[in-house]
Parts: sequence; structure tokens; C-alpha cells
Amino acid sequence: MVSSINPSVKMIAIVIPGLILSLAFDVMTPLIFFLYLLMVTVFFSGVNLKKWLMFFIPLSVFALMLAWTSMIHTDEKYAGGDILVDFWWIEITTGSLQVGISLALRSMCFIALTLLFALTTDPTKLMLSMMQQLKLPPKLTYGILAGYRFLPLFKHELDLLRQAHQIRGVSRTKGIKGRIQRFKRYLIPLLANAIRKSERVANAMESKGFTGSRERTHYHDIQVQKRDWMFLASMVSALVLAFYLSYTFGYLNIFGKTF
Repeated sequence: MVSSINPSVKMIAIVIPGLILSLAFDVMTPLIFFLYLLMVTVFFSGVNLKKWLMFFIPLSVFALMLAWTSMIHTDEKYAGGDILVDFWWIEITTGSLQVGISLALRSMCFIALTLLFALTTDPTKLMLSMMQQLKLPPKLTYGILAGYRFLPLFKHELDLLRQAHQIRGVSRTKGIKGRIQRFKRYLIPLLANAIRKSERVANAMESKGFTGSRERTHYHDIQVQKRDWMFLASMVSALVLAFYLSYTFGYLNIFGKTF
């Protein structure tokens, strides 16, 4: 399963295809790679399909809107070919249509890559892996991890503040001015609690000998195994295959130049 892959290797396997795929302006290359990502997500990620669709569909709608905007405002360098639609100020050619569809497919690939990483990666293991494999400073990684752990606590404290104000009869004025007043009432108690919690965490870490040194042992030893390299190789190979098939069938287009 993808969830068992080393987080740092997984992040590299997500970033590299995303950067290289941004060079392709044809339709076939992102389409082939998107189909591969769907296969990996459905059969090898272990992610609930309904949960995946809850994130993917809204983001895809935004990607389609972006593609439509790009289609009707395509640069003259890419907007060649026959005119398909000529209505009022809207003019769509075969070139601009290809650019729009290509942008939509690339955006969907980026969304699928992001969801594949986000929904299969444990934040704690990610921080530990970045510290052990990518050699990030422990102060930075533990600080990010502590901040991430505080987010649910802040939401709980905000709910308690709202309930306390309701019990005491604090009126909820409507409009922008009322929202600003409520924000001020919530801000100071939340900041005070955040400062107290951060001081407690800092004191606890110092009492347990945390100095921020890179030369330290780890209770959870995150290692890179053979399956991690196989996952990285499969992602890169799938992208190379997509470029090769697109080139073989004469669709490959990189920055407006067809190969």
C-alpha cells in the first residue's frame, strides 16, 4: 500500500512528476498519467473512494473553470488552427481547445498527486522522515509537528469560548462589524492559551533533554526500503511512458512545440 511508503521518498515521487508534467502542453501525456494515478489510487492507496471524491470533485470544478478561462484567453502562439466557436467576443480554435483540455488534465493530475500524498501520509512520520532522511533541523520539524498537534485543541477551545459567551448572554450582532467584534473577543483568550501551551511544551522538551542538535537518536527509526525505491521508479517510469506514447503517436507538445 502507498501508505507504507517512506514519506520523504513519497514526496519526491510526487514532486518530480508534477514538475516534469508541467512542461507538456498536449492532451495525451497528462491523460495517460492521470489514468495511471487513478489506478494507483483505487487499487494501491487504501483510500476510501468516497472520501477521495469529496476532495477531488470540488477541486476539479475549479480546474475546469481555470481551463475555460485559459481557453478563451489563449496566447496567439498557442491559439492556431481552425475556428470552432466564434460568438461575440469568444473565439475558440483547435489550438486553444487543446490548451484548455491539456490544462484541465494537468490540473487533475496535480490534484490526484496531492490527494495521493495527503491522504496516505501520517504527519508525524512525515516530520520524522524529513528530519532523518532529508536532514531538516530538529527544531524546525518538531516546531511544525507541535503546531499541527495544537490545531484540534484550538478548535476545541474556540467552541468552548462560543458556548461560554452564549451562557453569559453575550449578543451575537450581525454584519461585518459584529464579526469583527466577535473576532476580538475570541482572539485574546486563544492567544493567551496558545502562549501558555507553547511554554509548557518548551519546558517539557527541555526537561527531556531536547537541545535541537542533529546528532541525536530516534525512538521511531524511519528507514528507506526497497519498496520505497520501487514506488519512486514506478511513478517516474509511468510519466516517461506517457511522454513516450505521446511522442510515438505524434501528440507530444512542449511549450507549444510539437515533436
